[in-house]
Amino acid sequence: MARKKRERQKVIRRRVPSDARNTKSQSILTSKLSERSFAARDRALHALADMRHGSSPHQAARDNGVTVRTIKKYVGAALLQDRPGARLRATKTDHLVRYVQIPGPFGPVEIKVRGLKQATDAARYDAAVNRYLRGDLDALAPWHGKKIGGVELITSGPTIKGLAQKEFLPHSLYRALSGGAA
Repeated sequence: MARKKRERQKVIRRRVPSDARNTKSQSILTSKLSERSFAARDRALHALADMRHGSSPHQAARDNGVTVRTIKKYVGAALLQDRPGARLRATKTDHLVRYVQIPGPFGPVEIKVRGLKQATDAARYDAAVNRYLRGDLDALAPWHGKKIGGVELITSGPTIKGLAQKEFLPHSLYRALSGGAA
């Protein structure tokens, strides 16, 4: 009986890779990545998204140009393994740091979001801005007074249209490889 309990405890401890357990310094490491490492981390995040949509770890790695080892290195905190040798699978959510761009009063503003929920909110806001620019006048209404990553979102239609005319809207949701706003 005691032996089974110890075995279960070992399995629980091994769910998160050892290099992902120490997430306290993760945001410091993320901000100091080289362009090449940042690109690899970005591809690992895309592979994680593919895994959440049903791909195997090896297929997701192959489709995104990384190895399973690279995925474990950069997004290991968002992976689970029930027992040693078992298949890796993605968690439903995570608390990984992502850098996204949203429209600001003078051009794209890069914000740091923590977790899948905030990143999803940023993507939905970006989609709402694009819907507004295509003619859906009510697209920005649900975002009035909301913040993402501590930054209040622009929901004024004339301001969004003015930014679009000056080409001050971000070209992509995620930050550029150079580390700054695109």
